[in-house]
Amino acid sequence: MTRRKSVVTSVALLAILVAAGCKKKNASVPSQETAPSAASSPAPTVQMAVSPSTISAGDQATLSWKTSDATDVSIDGIGKVPTTGVKTVTPAESTTYHLVAQGPGGTAEATARLVVTTAPAVAVPSNTMTAEEEFKANVQDIFFDYDTYDIRSDAQSTLSHDASYLASHPNIKVVIGGYCDERGSDEYNLALGQNRADAAKKALVSAGIAADRIRVISYGKEKPFCSESTEECWQQNRRAGFSMDQ
Repeated sequence: MTRRKSVVTSVALLAILVAAGCKKKNASVPSQETAPSAASSPAPTVQMAVSPSTISAGDQATLSWKTSDATDVSIDGIGKVPTTGVKTVTPAESTTYHLVAQGPGGTAEATARLVVTTAPAVAVPSNTMTAEEEFKANVQDIFFDYDTYDIRSDAQSTLSHDASYLASHPNIKVVIGGYCDERGSDEYNLALGQNRADAAKKALVSAGIAADRIRVISYGKEKPFCSESTEECWQQNRRAGFSMDQ
């Protein structure tokens, strides 16, 4: 009887040990999943062009650029500029404009070459330019971002140069036209164009030009400089344009 009881006890003890072993073996081990890495930011892209690519000394050209996925854009010799823009340039000699666009995804660069030809010896001297030709060569338009009339940083230096020329020619009076791109109603763009012209006038007055020498007018979207429905074209139309007041 005692021997039978001992065997039963041993069998029960073995069953307990086997069950404990199975339980330990089947215990789930927490998975250590690695969180997926965040998608890398796309690298910036950039396009830049100058038109025309060849000018005579004293003439103007239009430098335009467009970037994507960039947070900081600068052009050598000009400084920081908007991510997309247009600027009138009048270099005295051939110039390669170098743009650097930086963003979370890296850096992109672009260049545009503007060739400036020297007038031949038989050319008419520049001092025979008409007053209006001289005005156009020295007083440049400024450009605006979409749906705003704030003076951009790249327009500050342009307005400073404009004011310097006007200060040295006190008999010249100026008309500032406010222009917009094709988007929006006629009424809205007339108001926006007026605000852009007024902002340019205010900047010149702050630089010392008498207010009574400046007249402003809004053209809204009535007289576009470019007729294509592209951002580059719209940028050219968002401007304050300067002309001599006859």
